[in-house]
Amino acid sequence: MENRLKEKYTKEVVPALTKEYGYKNINEVPKLEKIVLNMGLGDVKDNSKSFNLAVEELAVISGQKPVVTKAKKSVANFKVREGMKIGAKVTLRGTRMYEFMDKFISVALPRVRDFRGVNPNAFDGRGNYSYGVREQLIFPEIVYDKIEKIRGFDICFVTTAKTDDEARSLLKLMGMPFKA
Repeated sequence: MENRLKEKYTKEVVPALTKEYGYKNINEVPKLEKIVLNMGLGDVKDNSKSFNLAVEELAVISGQKPVVTKAKKSVANFKVREGMKIGAKVTLRGTRMYEFMDKFISVALPRVRDFRGVNPNAFDGRGNYSYGVREQLIFPEIVYDKIEKIRGFDICFVTTAKTDDEARSLLKLMGMPFKA
């Protein structure tokens, strides 16, 4: 079963980008490399039950088991010791990446309150786009009654584009609803 978004990329996005930027080789055309979901959980670092619930929610959203991130250094002001669990991240590639992006664009974003489009300027200068989700409730897999706290997380779309303009065109053609 071919993914809807991957099919759209090969049939519509590649020809459109080739025409717009005049690529000579098909391998020059920017593509989505990976999507990284990152959740900082420093607020529940001492409460293992809450920490595990948050990690589970990230797993349900992404469809993949998150990697628990640990503190590299001790910071006394934040009561953090080296090696403490302070977050979770998931890297999606291939089919799962396209499925997540499809779900994010067509299901999750329309559920955001007062949604008028995503910020078109959240690029890093090297063709990667970041979006901060304020609450995990926008994803349909999250059962409202089972969550204990509204948490946000970051989503980073990593592309092979050389410039932000190329990356913006790529994401726009793939269906990302940028603000006008």
